[in-house]
Amino acid sequence: MTATIGQGTSRTENGIQHLHFELHLPHPVEQVWLAVATARGLPQWLAAADVLEPRLGGAVVLRWLNQAGERHSGRVTAWDVERIAEYTLDSLHGRMRFHLEPDGTRGTTVRFTSDFRGDDALRLDCLAGWHDHFEYLAEALAGRPAEWSRWTPDRWQRFRDVYASRG
Repeated sequence: MTATIGQGTSRTENGIQHLHFELHLPHPVEQVWLAVATARGLPQWLAAADVLEPRLGGAVVLRWLNQAGERHSGRVTAWDVERIAEYTLDSLHGRMRFHLEPDGTRGTTVRFTSDFRGDDALRLDCLAGWHDHFEYLAEALAGRPAEWSRWTPDRWQRFRDVYASRG
């Protein structure tokens, strides 16, 4: 089984953007959980977890490690160990939910949703950004964590162009 990152889909309702991705990863749930729900795993593909209290209502502060270096704080708004990790940030990132399910004997399906307030341009930015990060997730799970010092916006721009061409 190889990693499969489906194209993100979206819908807009009352000014809220709703994004959805489905990933099929050839790694056990326990390993994927460590990547999406621990301060040690998140920097390998998404952002440094400067604060992560792993419980419902716990504080979370994520600091993006690309050139922007943005820092956003919020709360853990859903937590079910090895099943659901949801963070709601006080920024353009809004709510991000990772729902993990076993996929066969050794794989994991991740159903990801993100809800945030924003316009169509931000929707395209976020679709591209999440797709880019999910590619980093697949690479990190395969033992190749992101090298943030070498990050450039080029790969993200290619994803954005694809999403923009689809409307």
